[in-house]
Amino acid sequence: MSEHVCPWWIGYFLISPLRRWRQDPHEILSPYVREGMTVLEPGPGMGFFTLELARLAGSAGRVIAIDVQKQMLEKLKRRAAKHGLSERIEARLAGKESMALNELAGKADFALAFAVVHEMPAAARFFRETAEALKPGASLLLAEPKGHVKAAQFEAELKSAAEAGLELESQPPIRGSHTALLRKRASVRQDRIR
Repeated sequence: MSEHVCPWWIGYFLISPLRRWRQDPHEILSPYVREGMTVLEPGPGMGFFTLELARLAGSAGRVIAIDVQKQMLEKLKRRAAKHGLSERIEARLAGKESMALNELAGKADFALAFAVVHEMPAAARFFRETAEALKPGASLLLAEPKGHVKAAQFEAELKSAAEAGLELESQPPIRGSHTALLRKRASVRQDRIR
């Protein structure tokens, strides 16, 4: 796994309206997110997907956006306020070693990991923490950029996900991305998660 973290200022390019032509957040997320859901989004950057997650989760839902870069989260909060979505989005600053999701164990309905796992120090730890946060039967949409992540590396990520109790359900098409819709097994032994 790479330990390179995208510089915060690149976030401005990632929220460009031009990106919607290639990767429309509503089109990508609407099959998975419904009103009232609790959604986990590690590595949201400045919120290209976060705002749409909050719209889809509705006023009864919430999005927990976790990033290691304070500048990304500050811009995300400003964008959420501008769009009237602040009440639905909880922006958290995480350490490099852990997302610190203990209080979220078994509560998330959906997680989105878009172009983030390859930047983690350890994919296995990321998938263990995410699986622990998800409810049994909940899903994780994983997307990695083909330009940064080779097929063999993506396969290794899928293996780490499977070891954490996340089963491959499908591979939905997203332009320019390796993808996987992963579902948390109904019964995952707790000793494997820790």
